[in-house]
Amino acid sequence: MEEVIDGVWDWTTFHEGIGVTVHSHHLALPGLLIDPRVPTDGTGWFARHCPPTRIALTNRHHLRHAAVFAERFGCPILAHEAGLHDLPDHGITPFAFGDELAPGVVAHEVGVLCPEETAIHMAPRDGRPGVLALADAVIRIECALTFVPDFLLGDEPEAIKQGIGQRLLGLCDTLDFDVLLLAHGAPKAEGGRAELRAFAADAAQG
Repeated sequence: MEEVIDGVWDWTTFHEGIGVTVHSHHLALPGLLIDPRVPTDGTGWFARHCPPTRIALTNRHHLRHAAVFAERFGCPILAHEAGLHDLPDHGITPFAFGDELAPGVVAHEVGVLCPEETAIHMAPRDGRPGVLALADAVIRIECALTFVPDFLLGDEPEAIKQGIGQRLLGLCDTLDFDVLLLAHGAPKAEGGRAELRAFAADAAQG
């Protein structure tokens, strides 16, 4: 478990289904797990330190081990309403863009890649910077932000990249954050907004 900043945790697990290491996150102050997979040593760390009160998915493909946490801690799983068709028939609480997922945490539209692609923003609080968590719209390979391979972007990958860039640029211009969390790639504790804005501005130009 890595504490990115005070109360914001990141951890990695190997995802057997896609054959890569992925990241999960916990915003301890509002008690919100994001796209969680169970760490190699189980869920005990959360019970001892900061039990979650709810779970949020950034898209329908990130259910991961949410059900394990939901059963252990008795907390709901929140997923965007546009992705419910591909999720279990019960046990999921839908949300819409603009909804507050936890105190001070709001779901924002990314879309483009899939209708329910969601950015989760936690506003600055108590001297801590704002946080933005992203799903599959942007990944990090080594130190650089990039897109998933073109074959995963559909028939018009360049148009998808441009659309994602425009949407992320809008979020960077309207949301206050400095911490960037990624489902696929290492987090950035400082300068995340500037890094994402530069990447999005370049992509938006096509």
